[in-house]
Amino acid sequence: MDRAQNLDTACFVPEGGTVWLSTMNVSDVMTKNPVTISPDATLREALETMGRVGCHHLPVISADKHLTGIITARDCRLALRLPDILREYWQDERLANHILVKAVMTPAPMIVEPDASADEAVRLMLVNYVSCLPVMRGETLVGIVTTSDLLLALMNLLRSHPPEDG
Repeated sequence: MDRAQNLDTACFVPEGGTVWLSTMNVSDVMTKNPVTISPDATLREALETMGRVGCHHLPVISADKHLTGIITARDCRLALRLPDILREYWQDERLANHILVKAVMTPAPMIVEPDASADEAVRLMLVNYVSCLPVMRGETLVGIVTTSDLLLALMNLLRSHPPEDG
């Protein structure tokens, strides 16, 4: 059974048969107006931005305001060959200052529309092995949805709909 087929039996369907995340749109759970970065920024700038904002994903936006990619903290660590525990430090500062975001980013990332269901976002992430999706309305970036956003939404749904004693 492949990953897509396995999703049909995943834990998103509680005993009552209600698919909770299908009742929510991506726009309900996404981070609106995410901080972005230029493809010509350095990895140092990307890591500093992520640290300052407290995020792990940055949409890469060109000078003409088009989404050109996505860069993650993991992409940066792999490019700098840093173990996770050292993500705040880099062994060679010159390397972080000279590698550009466009050399490390994922170009043409998988995207989702704001009116897509949250469970469709989960499906896209799982099938494509990604941890975030830029949210686009036409050619405009309106948000980003991450695994953390979706887990928070699921946690809130579980709290507001506790299982019935039976």
